[in-house]
Amino acid sequence: MAIIKVGKEDLKNRDSALNELREYFSGLSASKGREITYSVRTYGCQLNESDSEKLCGMLESMGLTEYEGDKTADVVIFNTCAVRENAEDRLFGNLGIIKSDRKNDKDMIVAVCGCMTMVEKNVDKIRKSFPYVDLVFDPQHIHLFPVYLRDSLRRKKQLVNISADDYIVDDSLVPIARKRKFRALVPIMYGCNNFCTYCIVPYARGRERSREVGEIIEELEILAYQGYKEVMLLGQNVNSYKSSEGDRFPALLKAASAIKGFSRIRFMSSHPKDISDEIIEIMASSSNIETHLHLPLQSGSDRILKLMNRPYDITDYLKTVHYFRKMVPDGSLSTDIIVGFPGETEDDFKRTLDVVSECAFDSAFTFQYSPRPGTKAALMEDQIPHDVVTERFGRLLDLQNNLAYKSNLAKVGKTEEILIEGMSSTAPDILTGRTMSNHLINFTIPDSLKIEGKSADDYEGMLCDVKFTSARPYSVDGEMVKLK
Repeated sequence: MAIIKVGKEDLKNRDSALNELREYFSGLSASKGREITYSVRTYGCQLNESDSEKLCGMLESMGLTEYEGDKTADVVIFNTCAVRENAEDRLFGNLGIIKSDRKNDKDMIVAVCGCMTMVEKNVDKIRKSFPYVDLVFDPQHIHLFPVYLRDSLRRKKQLVNISADDYIVDDSLVPIARKRKFRALVPIMYGCNNFCTYCIVPYARGRERSREVGEIIEELEILAYQGYKEVMLLGQNVNSYKSSEGDRFPALLKAASAIKGFSRIRFMSSHPKDISDEIIEIMASSSNIETHLHLPLQSGSDRILKLMNRPYDITDYLKTVHYFRKMVPDGSLSTDIIVGFPGETEDDFKRTLDVVSECAFDSAFTFQYSPRPGTKAALMEDQIPHDVVTERFGRLLDLQNNLAYKSNLAKVGKTEEILIEGMSSTAPDILTGRTMSNHLINFTIPDSLKIEGKSADDYEGMLCDVKFTSARPYSVDGEMVKLK
């Protein structure tokens, strides 16, 4: 695979396509007597969310308006994930639902992109079963989306563009429509070199390639000037970042923390083999770096870790966990765990439970293993029966839910700063946000602190102090005591 650095000169065709599409949609708007709308439906991780913000930025540069109603937009893009099987099921189910809309509107455009398009059987299925999908393209070609869309409209038949090339494009060269007032997503690197035996990501996202420090810092300074309170540094394996000049992640993290304006800097996801004492020490000494470390464990068994091609052992993992707990005593630790990996014995699983207990994770993303076509693990013998996986998964959830509740319970009685993320999904008079340690907080505003004329959504992106009054298994309840 080739890694191609894209510069401004390389995007002249993209810019020409943008102009042509702007004229096309302007004419379509005039003929229909209304705005032309788009909808980008995102599955998967924060990097997919970041890609979707770029797609939205390019669509808005074409003159389209985002549609959030119950009906179907004029342009619908499915930005997919290939990590879990249920993401594929959701895509194909939704493509089936949209069939009648596409049939009744000859001008409607349907596109599929993202990691799922790098799995050959998925593309074949779209070709055969969903011929009304106009465009299919891979995640490495997000920046060329306008070119492919223009070419698809010219051809008036399905266009599939999947390539083995890996591109690195500076974010300043791609329009971005950021969708959150409180957080800006900033990829610092793309791809992955780890090739865990269960994971499709290296095949879908390509090899590791990092942006330059200067480009990233310039983007961060602009975001700080624009008033973003929180920034999230993203990468498939964010702490393996290495610029062409040899700058590593600790240096970038330090430079980011020195930028004035950010209240919080987050990063994910980390790989245990690349986390260092230096990173933890920077977290401990910097007031604006969130005290939350996401450190995927996957299994508590050294034997299973070796089968997974995870190049660390439990002794090293625990050493990192204990150092983090020592240096960042008010911090939180989250993880990923896979249950039922091929060959996992009851003893292997009990080792996972033991490690989970010792680490006392504040939260965890837990998964039942599902074979992903194209990975080594999918071909391994000794696949675990579904009923065994389900039973083990239940035991892990019981343990982790208890640990999460204890972590939340420890917050009760304290007052901490919260970054408001918006209105709670459970009640219109409840706001939601997170602590510096990434604990989820749902809270009320006393009448004395309410701002006249503001709805709950208007508080998004603001900072406030909240006193915590009670705990739940997945969140903490509280009351605002100061709006900043």
